[in-house]
Amino acid sequence: MYAKTNWRSQQRNAYLAGLLPSLIVLVIITLLPAIALIVTSLTPLSLTNPQATFQFSDPLINYRQLLDDPRFINSVITQLKMSLVSVLLQVVIGLGLALLLNGASAWLHTARTLFLIPMVLPPIIVALIWKIIYTPDISPLHQLLEMWGITLPSLIANPATALWAIVAADIWQWFPFTMLMVLAALQMIPKDPLEAASLDGATSGNIFRYIVLPYIKPVLVVCALFRLIDSFKAFPLIYVLTDGGPGSVTEVTNYYGFIQAFNFSYWGYGSAIAVVILVGVFVLSYIVGKAGWSDERKANA
Repeated sequence: MYAKTNWRSQQRNAYLAGLLPSLIVLVIITLLPAIALIVTSLTPLSLTNPQATFQFSDPLINYRQLLDDPRFINSVITQLKMSLVSVLLQVVIGLGLALLLNGASAWLHTARTLFLIPMVLPPIIVALIWKIIYTPDISPLHQLLEMWGITLPSLIANPATALWAIVAADIWQWFPFTMLMVLAALQMIPKDPLEAASLDGATSGNIFRYIVLPYIKPVLVVCALFRLIDSFKAFPLIYVLTDGGPGSVTEVTNYYGFIQAFNFSYWGYGSAIAVVILVGVFVLSYIVGKAGWSDERKANA
C-alpha cells in the first residue's frame, strides 16, 4: 500500500516537473502582459506624459471617458455588426459546403483542397488580393462587369458598402475553417443510424435534422466560438482595405484602440479599450457556448 502511494506521489511530481517549464513560459508570454495591460489601463499614460506610468489617482478615468466617447460606441456597434454577420455566414457557408463535399471521390478531395487555400494564406496577402478586387482601375471583377455594361463603384470607398466589403473578404478567408471542422465531424458519424433512417423512408431533410445535425452541433458551436474570437482581430483587412474609412464607417474597436495608442500615443486609453475588448470577447463566447451546450443537453434529455 505504501509503495503504491509512493509511486503515485512520484508520478504526480513527475507530471508537475514536466508541466512547470510550460507553465512558466505561459505566465511570461500571456499572464504578465495581461497584467501590464490592465495596470496601464488604470493610468493616464501617454508619450507626452511618461511620468503618469504609475499614477493611480483616478484609476477609472479611462473607462468613464469610454462611456462618453461616441466614436468608441460607434466602433463597438461596427464591431458587433461585422462579427455577428461574418461568423454566421462563415458557419452557414462552411456547413453547406461540407455537406456537399462529404464523400470519397478524387474530385471531391481536389475540391476540398482548393477550398482550403484562402485559410492558409497570410492575412496581409488576403487583404492585398481583395484590395486589387475592390480597386476599379485594376480589378478583374470591375473589368468583367464593364464588359457586360455594368459600372460598379469602388465598394470600399462607398460608406454604404465598405463594411460589407470587408465582411465578404473575411468570410472568403475563413469559411474553410468551418468546412474543414464539419467535414471531420461528418466522417465520424456512425453509418448505422443513417442507413436505418434511409431504410425507414426518412427524407434527406429529416435525416439531416434529426441525425446529422445533433452529431455535428458541438463542432458548429466550437467553430462559432473560434471565429467569434478571431473576428475581433480582423486588423489587416481593415488596415489595408479602408484604414478605418470612409470616415469611421469601418473603424472597429480594436482599430480604434490602435489609433488611440499608436497614432495619438494615449497608451492608457488604448489599454482600456483593449481590456474592454477582452471582457467583451469572454462575455460573447460564454453566451454562445452556453446557448449551444444548453440546447444540446435539452436535445439529449
